[in-house]
Amino acid sequence: MDKSFGCLHSDFSDYKNARFVILPVPYEKTTTYIEGTAKGPEAIIEASCNMELYDEETDSNPAEAGIATLDPLVIEDAPEVMVERVKAACTRILKDKKFPIILGGEHSVSVGFFLALKEFYKDLTVLQLDAHADLRGEYEGSRFNHACVMGRIREHADAVQVGIRSLSDEEADLIKEKYKGTVFFAHRMRDRDCTEDIIKKLGGRVYITCDMDVFDPSLIPSVGTPEPGGLGWYEVLDIIRNVIEKREVVGFDAVELCPNSLNKGPDFITAKLVYKTVGLLNSKFLLDKNK
Repeated sequence: MDKSFGCLHSDFSDYKNARFVILPVPYEKTTTYIEGTAKGPEAIIEASCNMELYDEETDSNPAEAGIATLDPLVIEDAPEVMVERVKAACTRILKDKKFPIILGGEHSVSVGFFLALKEFYKDLTVLQLDAHADLRGEYEGSRFNHACVMGRIREHADAVQVGIRSLSDEEADLIKEKYKGTVFFAHRMRDRDCTEDIIKKLGGRVYITCDMDVFDPSLIPSVGTPEPGGLGWYEVLDIIRNVIEKREVVGFDAVELCPNSLNKGPDFITAKLVYKTVGLLNSKFLLDKNK
């Protein structure tokens, strides 16, 4: 992968001066249905080169804040090893006082990202945008399967799970017993705006992990396990915008895209989501700086 996110000029993609750092992690070892998440980062970056860089919502060019793209973190090891390598890579970015953004890859990469963030921000909470609860204790012999992501994260931090519409009996029981009120099921979000309720459940510092299957498959069909009844573009963007405005977001990822050569729309939409998030984060940074 020799392109940077957005195909930015070196003035805006140089690591030293960048505020944001993209870490592609094309990891795929525990996928259980449709394969292809390993191709996600490259497809997202390829699509990003076709975006307009001016953002109409923030009336800005977010790229001017600097968006560096690191070489892909290629890992062929078991998920337990992968988690430690992702943690180490994210720790280096955080030590350099950059804002880290991961492009997956399967969702298990988020555990390593979370563990790095948690060492820097003890009061960290997590916002999961996802179709699946991912609360299993173990799946197919691994505690770090992509179906166990939130199970591992919730062992260390509070979390809010949004857009959920697929879960096991075990996960349903766990939510009723331990996590009631912090899981927002998609079917209950159809007729009311839950954004304020979501924000109230979050702490001051937030890591947003976005599994692209949170979106309805009519918008993003290219995911590992597409589930009907998902959220729309503006629903997801409104949640992200409000969380950025009202909390301190310290990390973001977009994972589980499975590119399809016959439909590149989801690749572009994912790239656009990342860029819109960068724009919102940078606007918040500039606003806070000028206070």
